[in-house]
Order: sequence, then C-alpha cells, then structure tokens
Amino acid sequence: MSRIQKITEYILGSLLAVFAASYILLGRTAMPGFLRALAPWLFLLLNLYPALPINRPCSYRLGVCNRGCNLLVIFAASTLINILVAIVGMGGLLPGIEPLARGNLRFWLLHCLLLFGAEFILFWNGMLRVYLSSLQLGIRLRVIGVICGFIPIANLIVLFWIIRTASREVAFESSKILTAQSRCESALCNTRYPILMVHGVFFRDFRYFNYWGRIPQALETEGAKIYYGNHQSAAPIASSGQEIADRILSIVRETGCDKVNIIGHSKGGLDARAALQLPGVAEHVASLTTVNTPHRGCEFADYLLTKIPQKQQQAVANTYNAALLKLGDPAPDFIGAVTNLTASFCREFNENTPDVPGVYYQSVGSRLSRARGGRFPLNFTHMLCHHFDGPNDGLVGERSFPWGASYRFLTVPGTRGISHGDMIDLNRENVPDFDVREFYVQLVHELKERGF
Repeated sequence: MSRIQKITEYILGSLLAVFAASYILLGRTAMPGFLRALAPWLFLLLNLYPALPINRPCSYRLGVCNRGCNLLVIFAASTLINILVAIVGMGGLLPGIEPLARGNLRFWLLHCLLLFGAEFILFWNGMLRVYLSSLQLGIRLRVIGVICGFIPIANLIVLFWIIRTASREVAFESSKILTAQSRCESALCNTRYPILMVHGVFFRDFRYFNYWGRIPQALETEGAKIYYGNHQSAAPIASSGQEIADRILSIVRETGCDKVNIIGHSKGGLDARAALQLPGVAEHVASLTTVNTPHRGCEFADYLLTKIPQKQQQAVANTYNAALLKLGDPAPDFIGAVTNLTASFCREFNENTPDVPGVYYQSVGSRLSRARGGRFPLNFTHMLCHHFDGPNDGLVGERSFPWGASYRFLTVPGTRGISHGDMIDLNRENVPDFDVREFYVQLVHELKERGF
C-alpha cells in the first residue's frame, strides 16, 4: 500500500469528518440543502469503510486493523480542525455564522455536542477495530491505552504509539503474505526429509499454543513437512533423549521418510544430541540444528542450585511436577531438568556425547542487548546471567551456543537485541530488523540445498 494512497485516505476521511461535524454550521450558510443532507450519510459511509477500495491488505484481519488505524488518524486530524473551526466561528470569523458574542449560546452548544458526538464515534469505531484485530499491540499496550485514555497529553502519546504499532503490523504482515504468494511454487522448504521441531525445557507441544509461534505455519506454507517432539516439559536429558529417539523412529516407521532433520531449541538441542547416541537412531537423522542451546551449560544455574536451600528447591519442584502431571506429563522431574542445565553437568555431558559421524551439526545463537528488551522473566534473568555467563540471550550465555560444523550469531542494531524467546517467536512479536519466520524459512531452505 503506497504512502500516497494512505495520505489520500487520511485527507478525504478528515474532510468528510469535518463536513459531517459542521452539519449545524452548514445550515447557516448558502450551501445547497441537498449537500447538507448528504453530511450524515457521508459520515456513516466513512465509519463503515474508511479506506479506498484499492490495494487492500491481504487478509480480513489486516483489513479491519487497517481501517481502524485510518479512523484513528482521521479522528486526530478532524478533531484538531473542528476545534479550530469552532474557535474561529465563535470569534465571528466565519462568513454567514454569528459569533458567540451575539448571544446564540444554544446554537454553539448544539454544534459542540454534534462535534463531540461525531469524534466520539470515530474514535471508538477505530479503537475497537484496532484492539480486536491487532496482534502486535499486546496486553501491555492495550492496558496502557485504557489507563492513559483520560490523561491529557499522555493519551495523545499513547494514541500515536497505538497507531504506529498497528500500522506497521498491517504493512509488515501484508508484505509477508505477498512474498509467500509470489514464491508459492518455489517450495523453498520442501526438504528431502521432514523437520522434527524439539522444544526446550518447561514447555510442551500444546495443540492450541504452539511453542514455535508462527514459524511452523511459515515453513509449511513454503512446502515443509513439520513434526513435533511431543516429549515431557521437564525431565533429565537422558529421559528426554529417549523420548526424542522414540519419536524419530515412530516418524520414520509411520511415514517411510528414512530420515528427519531436527531443529532443537534450548535444552531441546541437548535432548536431541542425547537421542543420537542411542542405538539405531543416528542413521535416521540427516541434520541437527540447535538454536540458543546451552551446550556448555549455564553458570548461574550452578549458583542457584548451590545457594537456594534444598527445602525450597523441592517445594518449587513438587508444585511444578504436580501441575504438569495434570497437563499430561507422565513423569515430570523439575530438579533433574534444571540440574542438567548446569555448566558442571554439561562439561561431563560433552565429553561423553561426541558428534555422530554422518549427521550434519550446526548451531545458532543470539544476544539480548539489554534486559528491558526481553519479556518477563528474561528481562530479570538477563542481569543474573550476565553476571555469571557474560553477554546472553536472557537465559543462556553466548559462549554456550556454538556447536557443530557451522555457527551463526544473530543480533540487531540498536539496544533491544534478540532474546531466547524471540528465537522461537514465543510472544508472536515482530522484532524490528529481525524477521524470525523468514530466518527459519532460509534456514530450512539451506538444508534443502544441502540435500537434506
């Protein structure tokens, strides 16, 4: 959608809004009656469809969000114009309109009520559309918008913030849809072997909340065949490795695909490495890509397990294990999972878990530049991790990421960075200068190019 089109929509919409809000004023002018009669109908049309019927966004949701943004911009512009018109008119500077000084208070009260009502409708029509359709506003910005709505100056700042966030979402997501459509026949991610995505610790492969966010859908759109580990959320690496091994053999047996390509995030990378050591598994794995995996462990995990009293550790573990039993884990082991993420354990694990010949190993890591760039709890753990492990992604130190024949390190300009959660699109957030979905598309495309 071009900038000229957007400016045209804003100008036309603002003029219509001003025209409608001036309904009472128009009765005091020499304007033909039929034009005045058009004012409410044009205002209704503006509220129903405040966008030109060309170059529409590529989905219904984005179209709703786009029209909501237009209404909010039109609201802001027309409110300013209408206030200026009212002030000028009350001062007697509008031809044919009597000023307030001549005692026609009732006339100006009616005009101001109409003006307020028109802008009220524009604002809430736009705000409800944006609140109900935008995914990038998130809970925080929505709450801030509600809190600051009646605070002068602050409400204008938040309104601008909301419009900017939602407008960028419309432009970015529309661009991605068009890109996917333009290369739908290329099948960039149609690899020789399917993709097995292995989650990290403290998560499960839920049907209605995908650990990998929007990534699997983006890969499948480009031709990839996706499977999930379906292993427990928290267990020692040996147990998780056995579950992953069983899953690999099950996929091979059921589909006849012979091999799989594994993408493991966080502890999932260690679990996958352990699975490759088990008999009859490595021959069915073409490649292993680890993403932000603590191959050398986390020093701050050693510290926490040393400093936190055993009684408190067990209390947390019992609560977690009980909850995950109800969610479907057959034998969750919080303490076992956390202990296997320590630097001391990983040193021993690496000595006993060499790379398997014939499997292509590669790794990816990222950096969260500042704590405030991450979502809770990564904004808290970033500081703790930095003290023990140096620069990190909010959970794992950079020194722990590299593994295999190839390693790539990701960061972005500015002070935000890319967090542990950003690398799996956990929050479904469009990170500036980092398109996580496109990154995985290119990652899997490279596997295809390698013949995997």
